[in-house]
Amino acid sequence: MSNTAVELTRQEREAELDLDQLKQLVGLVDYDEERDSFPVTGWDAIVFVVGNATQTAHYYQSAWGMELVGYSGPEHGNRDHKAFVLKSGSIRFVVKGAVSPDSPLIAHHTAHGDGVVDISLEVPDVDKCIARAKAAGATVLQEPKTVSDEHGSVRIAAIATYGETRHTLVQRVNVAGDGSVYTGVYLPGYVARSSAFVKREGAPKRLFQALDHIVGNVELGKMDEWVGFYNRVMGFVNMAEFIGDDIATEYSALMSKVVANGNHRVKFPLNEPAIAKKKSQIDEYLEFYTGPGAQHLALATNDILRTVDELRKEGVEFLDTPDAYYDDPEMRARIGRVRVPIEELKKRKILVDRDEDGYLLQIFTKPLGDRPTVFFEIIERHGSLGFGKGNFKALFESIEREQDKRGNL
Repeated sequence: MSNTAVELTRQEREAELDLDQLKQLVGLVDYDEERDSFPVTGWDAIVFVVGNATQTAHYYQSAWGMELVGYSGPEHGNRDHKAFVLKSGSIRFVVKGAVSPDSPLIAHHTAHGDGVVDISLEVPDVDKCIARAKAAGATVLQEPKTVSDEHGSVRIAAIATYGETRHTLVQRVNVAGDGSVYTGVYLPGYVARSSAFVKREGAPKRLFQALDHIVGNVELGKMDEWVGFYNRVMGFVNMAEFIGDDIATEYSALMSKVVANGNHRVKFPLNEPAIAKKKSQIDEYLEFYTGPGAQHLALATNDILRTVDELRKEGVEFLDTPDAYYDDPEMRARIGRVRVPIEELKKRKILVDRDEDGYLLQIFTKPLGDRPTVFFEIIERHGSLGFGKGNFKALFESIEREQDKRGNL
């Protein structure tokens, strides 16, 4: 295999995905890893801090179809918090909730509510990445160290990014220099754990297969600073830019730029508010999260209709889209033919957008927690490498209607 070809990660292989599937699901591209000074293999885990990890882990199983695979808690010597490891396809969520009254997770949750504390990335060489990060002026939160258990060794380190978000860098392959691979369920300190939860009869094996992108919200004037951080420190490339009328409504506006690692497996749209008549969704997020953070995660599926139908059965709520969006002849002409009739999308309020490479289908949930902060996107790609630019106006108007109900517009 040439060094420009994308290879499957271990998580993708375990999820029984194939490269053609991945290229459609998340828009993978070939690139030369050997020329990359900060190579990123892919997503490792998305770590959430929540008010009640026990109940949240059940929610992700019962509503989102995820599988409980690992656990760390007081029963195994972790007196500080409980942590549940959940998987769906190649996605790994780790949900943490404080046990000890002195846990630092309590202060984090008091400030931010439920949210993402760590966007953890798998890398082939932690030390190489940290050396590059230091040379480029990044803040190193944790120097490289090796942790081990009966399943092998893992080398980890961490760097700071926007707000209190961090990137833990995880190396599970060749840590000892002998080509060995860590075989544990997640990291040393975690044990394998399954659940007594039983999915409803007829439920699919899983509702989403891969993580497409994670959107970060930063303060006014900080977007270019963080785009520069990912370019300079991690060697990410600029994929897209959305400014001006592209990304504004009558009342609110924002600006967005997208950075991605070499193979486009890891993509980060970064948003900042723009001056407008009323408070934008980014302003609302920054106010209620009390600072920058991860706004939403885009979960990739190859059957968005089934995924949305199943999620609705479990009570997941989505943003509404007016019928006028689907009845607009200009929109229908621009979209052309897609794999399902527009009427089926209209029934489910799924958005559709086309660009020069193909089209995508997408829908957004309402906020998942009590604060109007973190939410999920469900996305199905058919060639498109974009982010639904043609849907921005309809999406933001939908968000504004929800903001108005909350009294935050």
